[in-house]
Amino acid sequence: MQNYARTFVGNLALFMLLGAAGPILLVCGALGVADAGGGERGVPLAFLLAGLVFTLAIAVAAFRFTRKHFRVITDRDRVSTAFHCDDHTFVLWAPRARIPIQGGRLAVAEVREATFVSYGEDWEATYQEYGNDVDPDEPKPRIRLRLRVHPEGGEPFESTQTWRVPSLCLAAVTAGRLAAVVHPGVPEEFGIDWPRSALLSGVRTCGLLGLDGRYAALTGRPDLLLELWRITGAAGRITMDGDTIDLRCADPAVARRLQGLVERAAGGWPTPEPVPDERARWVVDLLAGEKGAFGGVDRRWARRGGHLIHGRLLQLRGTATFQYAGPVLETVLRLFPADGTRPIDVSKKLTVPMTYLALLHRTKQLVVRVGADGRSYEIDWERSALAAGVSPAVVIGPDGRQFDLTGRFDALLDIMRLLVTVRVSVPGTVLDLRDRRTATVAARVMDVVRADPGRNARLGFPAS
Repeated sequence: MQNYARTFVGNLALFMLLGAAGPILLVCGALGVADAGGGERGVPLAFLLAGLVFTLAIAVAAFRFTRKHFRVITDRDRVSTAFHCDDHTFVLWAPRARIPIQGGRLAVAEVREATFVSYGEDWEATYQEYGNDVDPDEPKPRIRLRLRVHPEGGEPFESTQTWRVPSLCLAAVTAGRLAAVVHPGVPEEFGIDWPRSALLSGVRTCGLLGLDGRYAALTGRPDLLLELWRITGAAGRITMDGDTIDLRCADPAVARRLQGLVERAAGGWPTPEPVPDERARWVVDLLAGEKGAFGGVDRRWARRGGHLIHGRLLQLRGTATFQYAGPVLETVLRLFPADGTRPIDVSKKLTVPMTYLALLHRTKQLVVRVGADGRSYEIDWERSALAAGVSPAVVIGPDGRQFDLTGRFDALLDIMRLLVTVRVSVPGTVLDLRDRRTATVAARVMDVVRADPGRNARLGFPAS
C-alpha cells in the first residue's frame, strides 16, 4: 500500500530539488545575518525572508501535490451517494464534446473493424493540465474505424476514417455501436457524438421511471435510446443526474411522449442486431495502461492482515487532467467489505488506465487492496485489469491441463485472495500450480475452477 508520509517526503525532496533557490537563499540569509553587524543586516535579512517564503511555498506545493495524487482511499473519502445507486448503476460524465454537425440527425453506426494508429506522440510530461479546454485532442488515441452507418430513412453505407477517440468513450468502440450525427442533406457526411455513444453502446446504464412509477431499462436498446434523444432534442434537454430519468419530474408534454418508451420496453426485448466479433475491434493490447496480472504480494502487508476485496464503479466524471496511462477522473466507488458488512461508498480522484476504460461495456468491477489497518483502500489496477479480461488469464493445473478464466471476475478474485493468504506473487497472467510455491493452495484453486457449473463443459469437466 502507498504510504502517505513516505510519499509526502519523496515529493518534498523532489520539490526542494526543483526549487533549490529557496533553501539556498534561506541558508545564505541566515549566515549573513549571523555574521553582519547591527547596521549591515538589511540585505541578509531580506535574503532570509525571501528564502523562508520560497521554502514554505515548496512545502505547501509538495503537500498539495501529494493530497491531489495520493491513491489510497481513507475514511475522509466516504460519501453518502445522492442518487439511486443499486448494483447495476453506472453513470459516466464524459467531457462535453464538440457538436459534430449542426442540425444533424442521429443514427446508429456499427463498428465493423478498429485499428490502433497512435497515441501520445506530443506528450512532454507525466501529467497534462488543460485548463478550460473541455475537449483536447492530444490525450485521445487515434483509431482507424470501419463503420457501417444506418441513417434514419436511408440506405446503410460504410465509411473508413481515423478518429480521435476520447478515453472515456473507448469502451463504445470495443462494444461495437456508436452514435453518429448524419448531415440531413448529405448522409455520407457525418460525425460521432462520443458521450452519446457511451450510452448507445450500453457502457453507461440508462432507464426511465414512468408516470405510473414503473421502471423501464433502456440499456442495450439502441432503438429506444435514439427515440429518447430525438424526443428530448426536439422539446429541450432533460437533465440526467443519475442513470434514471424520472418522468414524474419532467415537463408533462415531454413526459407523455416518453411514457410510450416505458410501454415499449415493458413489451419485451427484441433480439438486437448482431455486431462483428469483438476481435475485429480489439485495440486494448496497444493502449496505454495496466496490462493485467495475478499480482504481487507484499509479505509484510499480507502478514499483518492485508487482503483483497471486491469494488465497483458507480460514477466516472471527466476532468481536465490527463496522465499518460489514462485520464484523471473523479470517481464514486462502492467497496464491499470481506466480512459481508454494509458496502462503503467513497469519492476519489484517480488515474484510470485506458486499457481498463476500453472494457467498461464488459465490467465495472474492481479488485481493491485493503491496508493492514482495515480502514485504508487502494485500487489494484493490475489485478483489476486481469479480472476484467484486459489480458488472458490462464491456470495450469497440477496435471498440466490449462484452464482459461479470462474475464471471470469472481473466480479470479477468489484465486487472487488465496495467493495472498499464502503470500505468493504471480507477476504474469499464467498461474502454474505445478510450481512448488503454490503446492499448499493448488487444491483450493482447483476447487474454485471446478465450482462454476457454467464453465465446466468449456474447461473440460463433466457436467454435474
